Amino acid sequence: MEAETSHCVYLVGAGPGDPRLMTLRGRELLARADCVVYDALVPRVMLGWCREDCEFIDVGKRGRRHTLAQAQINNLLVECAQRHTCTVRLKGGDPFVFGRGGEEAAALQTAGVTFEVVPGISSAIAGPAYAGIPVTHRDCCSQLTIFTGHPALGKEEGILDVSSIASSRGTKVMLMGMEQLGDSMRALQSAGLAGNTPAAAVQWATTARQLHVQATVATLAEAARKAHLSSPAVVIIGQVVQLADALDWRKHLPLSGLRIIVTRTREQVGSLSHSLRELGAEVAEMPTLRIVPPPNKQDFAKAVVGSPHHDWLVFSSPNGVERFFEAFFSVYEDLRELGGSRIAALGPGTAQQLRKRGLMVDVMPKKAVAEELIAEFDRKADDFGGLANSTMLWIHAQQARDVIRCELEKRKAIVDECIAYDVAPGNAHYASMLLEEGADLITFTSSSAAVHFVRMGLNLPEHCCIASMGPITSAALHKLGMPPALEAGLHTIPSLVEAICRWAGTMRK
Repeated sequence: MEAETSHCVYLVGAGPGDPRLMTLRGRELLARADCVVYDALVPRVMLGWCREDCEFIDVGKRGRRHTLAQAQINNLLVECAQRHTCTVRLKGGDPFVFGRGGEEAAALQTAGVTFEVVPGISSAIAGPAYAGIPVTHRDCCSQLTIFTGHPALGKEEGILDVSSIASSRGTKVMLMGMEQLGDSMRALQSAGLAGNTPAAAVQWATTARQLHVQATVATLAEAARKAHLSSPAVVIIGQVVQLADALDWRKHLPLSGLRIIVTRTREQVGSLSHSLRELGAEVAEMPTLRIVPPPNKQDFAKAVVGSPHHDWLVFSSPNGVERFFEAFFSVYEDLRELGGSRIAALGPGTAQQLRKRGLMVDVMPKKAVAEELIAEFDRKADDFGGLANSTMLWIHAQQARDVIRCELEKRKAIVDECIAYDVAPGNAHYASMLLEEGADLITFTSSSAAVHFVRMGLNLPEHCCIASMGPITSAALHKLGMPPALEAGLHTIPSLVEAICRWAGTMRK
């Protein structure tokens, strides 16, 4: 029987820290995992890729602080395999590069448990790369040596051949060696490595917290101490370190070094998160709310069935568009059965979702604000003979503001409502884990996201600023005692991204 249809443990490498460096296979397994056993250095955002009913078990080790001993972790994996079809053992970096994945695989094999190894990108490669240091270069070296600095070099006989490491050509990369960095550098020099050999240390590689220093083997420990570098970090020794200044590609990105939390729903985080990441930010997606079915499904179904009989369809949100057409095509087979209804959309994001379905919009304000939609109706009233006696179906969320209905009725329109969805709080436990990692900025794209953030009992990380999508969201944030540091000029994702870039530039001056 194939592993995927039997009880199986997957030893998955989470990569060096940037969630985008997770393999496709690893993310696929997290999406269907029944249980995830994870390490301390695993980005918490990865746990958000799992099902809501997934079991999470923290077995993290940091320095000398161990949640569980390795033998206990081995036994735990065997137990999880007995209880779950798909258990993911999520390990930082690569499972077999100083990750003790070999020991776990051996324990599973001895217990007769099916397992699969999913390699990950090691910090030994990614750490230097994100600091502009290629571990090999035709002009410098064609050899790479990776070794552990735990315990300190030369302190425990039989673990490492320090003389061979010191005399080896090419680049040397040391993992897990920051606690005893000075001792290790002195041991290498005693074994014959020149003290003026270029050296660097990169902490929290590939994340927004990344720091690095360049020095020499003789001076690296002191340079790291002055820069307050500690674990987790990777140490690079060799001539390739001198290439860092020229090849540090991240320093030119406007949002490099910033950790930004995005609070949109799971369905909506994509475009904002992608834009911020492309500009260099580390993005953590933390939905403070989730989309759920409307409270009265029967009324929703009746409204959708009757939609072709209206002169206007008025959509308040992208989520409303998606939920409406999911229901529409469960009843009707052809979009043309929608009839000749005119269409109004509350903002560019909603209009974009309609265009994906081949529908052009007759009325759309530049800002996704109810008052602006009404103003746009007034500006274009002569184009369609006014609104008096027009039948209009307003598609919206359960908790939408009543402005659109009230203002349309003032203009003598006949307004029916179609409540397409409701919102509920997100996963508070997952959100708390993300917030514990800290953030420079948190984005709110709706007042509902801000309200649910407070209802979940969450607190902003220290020194974290707030970005607002627009005036309605800003008003809600002020009311909640969380005044925003910046606000988008237009109620659009590109405008919000532009505002964040301006804010970041100001903060760096």
